[in-house]
Amino acid sequence: MLAVLYNNLVGEVEEETQVLLEKPPDFHELPMASNGGGGGRGGEVDSSAPRKVLDEDHLAIEVPETAHQISSDSWFQVGFVLTTGINSAYVLGYSGAIMVPLGWVFGVVGLIAATAISLYANSLIAKLHEFGGKRHIRYRDLAGYIYGKKAYSLTWGLQYVNLFMINTGFIILAGQALKAVIVLFNDDNVMKLPYCIAIAGFVCALFAIGIPHLSALRIWLGFSTFFSLVYIIAAFVLSLRDGIKTPKRDYSIPGTTTSKIFTTIGAAANLVFAFNTGMLPEIQATVRKPVVGNMMKALYFQFTVGVLPMYAVTFMGYWAYGSSTSSYLLNSVNGPVWIKAAANITSFLQTVIALHIFASPMYEYVDTKFGIKGSALAFKNLSFRITVRGGYLVVNTLVAALLPFLGDFMSLTGAISTFPLTFILANHMYLVAKRNKLTSIQKLWHWINVCFFGFMSVAAAIAALRLIAVDSKTYHVFADL
Repeated sequence: MLAVLYNNLVGEVEEETQVLLEKPPDFHELPMASNGGGGGRGGEVDSSAPRKVLDEDHLAIEVPETAHQISSDSWFQVGFVLTTGINSAYVLGYSGAIMVPLGWVFGVVGLIAATAISLYANSLIAKLHEFGGKRHIRYRDLAGYIYGKKAYSLTWGLQYVNLFMINTGFIILAGQALKAVIVLFNDDNVMKLPYCIAIAGFVCALFAIGIPHLSALRIWLGFSTFFSLVYIIAAFVLSLRDGIKTPKRDYSIPGTTTSKIFTTIGAAANLVFAFNTGMLPEIQATVRKPVVGNMMKALYFQFTVGVLPMYAVTFMGYWAYGSSTSSYLLNSVNGPVWIKAAANITSFLQTVIALHIFASPMYEYVDTKFGIKGSALAFKNLSFRITVRGGYLVVNTLVAALLPFLGDFMSLTGAISTFPLTFILANHMYLVAKRNKLTSIQKLWHWINVCFFGFMSVAAAIAALRLIAVDSKTYHVFADL
């Protein structure tokens, strides 16, 4: 299967990225307008007319209206945005959420297969970015252009749920990291997890208010990489140290036969959750031209160099602790207090930055809808961000504190949104868009992907809901885990 996938990937990546000048369908989401460019009286443009720019092949490409910056970042910066997502503090949970339910053989094979399949699926989406002579800077725009208005709404709903749940998980992670720091110095159980989650949500809101859009992260991506390296290296080294001291470990998959089936399916959802954002067109919107070529470079960076730290800490954590690995690896490690404190603090800080990336599509939507442009420090813009972004993160924080079951959130997110957005839609949209260029074998390949991942999505959703139901019986709401 991997050989077939590789051949398809190589063959399709080498296709021309020339824009197809097909007649667009009747559906259009927004009027085309400048996103802050000059021209006209007072630097304004006529928002009723399409804004057209020339791509690398001198073909007119329509650029949708947006309040955020587009085409301003190098492929390397975009690669770091993608790598920030893949090496977020979520990696500290993969030893327990992926390796423990799957074991060594299926865990290792599953991670490698998920890497290859995710690169392939993301490349399909990336190559449709300028399909039909228009830049599709939002996932819902692309789906709406290919399928129609109903698909636009459905895709937006799926994506919103996907990103909301990812961000809820980030706040849970930040709360866990903050509590771990407090426990290191004062284990009186006064600061419970819900309080730490509330503090984490407040800090995330402050950061969201201060950073107006995705491209404005810039130097923060450097900090994010540094923070990631600190907690990954600390977790790796301390796990190695513990593993050497404790040679006997149990790697058997825990649970009854029935529970093993459900946890294995849930782990499969965690596999795809680990590698995919569900917002690739929004990230690709920020890359400079040629947008397809540069995005492919960013994806290759993400799925080669970018995955190595995640692999290292995931495998090392499972090797050191076996089936007893915690859902948050830093809770399992032993070592100097200052190292554990530094790892947890950097985990907390990196989570704040990563959450902003995954919340950016919602921010872009409301900023564009309400015309929030110009200086980020203007009173109107600042007060709008305080109200809207602060309110959004209040809801995120409340859900995180109410149901702080991190592994369950990863499984459910992968099942109900990551599978459909990244694998089912990607293959079917590419099939529809390129139907006149694909061979019968290629069409069959895409249909197999659509059917297989459709089945996996349903099965993983059932497994994730069962896990949440079981955990809800074990723990009460606002649990102090």
